[in-house]
Amino acid sequence: MAKRRLSARQIERIQAIQERRRERLAARPERALAELDDELEPEEGRVVVRHGANLAVEDAHGHLIHCLARRNIGHVVCGDRVVWQRLPDGQGVVTATLPRISTLSRPDYSGRDKPLAANLTRLAILIAPEPEPSGYLIDQYLVAAELIGVEAILVGNKMDLLAGAEERAAFQTRFAHYGAIGYRTFWISLLEPESIGGLVAELAGQTSVLVGQSGVGKSSLVKRLLPDQEIQIGRLSQATGLGRHTTSAATCYRLSGDGCLIDSPGVRSFRLGDIDRDELQRGFREFRPHLGRCRFGDCRHDQEPDCAIRQAVEDGLIAPERLANFHHLLGDT
Repeated sequence: MAKRRLSARQIERIQAIQERRRERLAARPERALAELDDELEPEEGRVVVRHGANLAVEDAHGHLIHCLARRNIGHVVCGDRVVWQRLPDGQGVVTATLPRISTLSRPDYSGRDKPLAANLTRLAILIAPEPEPSGYLIDQYLVAAELIGVEAILVGNKMDLLAGAEERAAFQTRFAHYGAIGYRTFWISLLEPESIGGLVAELAGQTSVLVGQSGVGKSSLVKRLLPDQEIQIGRLSQATGLGRHTTSAATCYRLSGDGCLIDSPGVRSFRLGDIDRDELQRGFREFRPHLGRCRFGDCRHDQEPDCAIRQAVEDGLIAPERLANFHHLLGDT
């Protein structure tokens, strides 16, 4: 039987009903959903982007749904795994968040931790010959990664700025102590496509974020890793009606190799929050075998006698610059 066509008036009425439903849901989501809860099947999904009260959730089939979140479920962020319910008009409501395996945060203006992204598995720290790399900043990122349980890697970008094999080798040697304590390192140039293969393989199947000081080429690398970023933004905008807000909000993009890259200026420029001495020293992975072996329990590994950490530096087990950055960070906490 042929499908009956709707008249223009019927279409207008349907659109008006859907618009009223959206307005009612946005204004009073708890009340609007009360009558529907028993009829809605719960589903699991991932938050791809959040803009204010609006969420884009990716379902199990890769489809994007415009959702609102119930007010009593806490602060939902990009990367969160959530339980949501599909409404009759095709939109949805997020009713619960699932446990996070990691949370990337930074202090807000009041000093309290503000979650930026959830469920990361890789933190890629970018450096470059120019601007001059900051070991202090690198170690700040590494401590943050250790404390939230995310695997960190070091990416030396713009290696084409170094003329010849000797200059490249000298630059890489400056950061060899990171590889010695287990941080995988990748040396790349966007002008040398073959150099990027190892990094692409490392990010496959992971949920990653790129961080680093200004000028190291984060945006250019994101464009290389996400050649279809504009297509993904357009798909997100079309599916959810969020417009171009994805360019300013933390957004989870699909990488080739079934991985994801969370990108936004706020995520890329996060800093280590307020932590105590015990947390800080646990964030230096090569300190751990020596912790608890100092003469004093509150040792700051500075001038105290019989300090196991300083002895490890003398024995070549801890790089001197790492201990110096520990003291620098300790002074800032």
